[in-house]
Amino acid sequence: MKELLISILILIINNQIYGQLITTKIKDFEPKQEYNNINVTPLHSDENSSVFLIFIKQGVKKHMHQYHTEVVTVLEGKGTMYLGESSINISPGDHIVIPQNTPHAVITTSNKPLKVISVQSPEFIGEDRIFIDDEKEE
Repeated sequence: MKELLISILILIINNQIYGQLITTKIKDFEPKQEYNNINVTPLHSDENSSVFLIFIKQGVKKHMHQYHTEVVTVLEGKGTMYLGESSINISPGDHIVIPQNTPHAVITTSNKPLKVISVQSPEFIGEDRIFIDDEKEE
């Protein structure tokens, strides 16, 4: 019984420390290598969701996710996000929910890259990004 209680205490302490480290890393994180337009760092993934820290210098082409809902929170930079037929200006603190099957894109409008947290549900393993060619839509 004593070993079980000690194990549970260690897990609780590790979870609190690990959570704090992630928060610090996200706030202070900068890409470790040069990138042309987009830099993606996976932060967490399980069968329920995936979390990414993304830097965007210029933009992300129009695409959609057939099976995923995506939630984007802007940490730094500014941009214009296209959602379906609408567009919105985005800046730090904005929280955008992108339902599955919704075409979306973003253009960075600040000198500083957009820095966003992207949460996709269920788990995203890179197989549900369908790019949309505007010329074919007309």
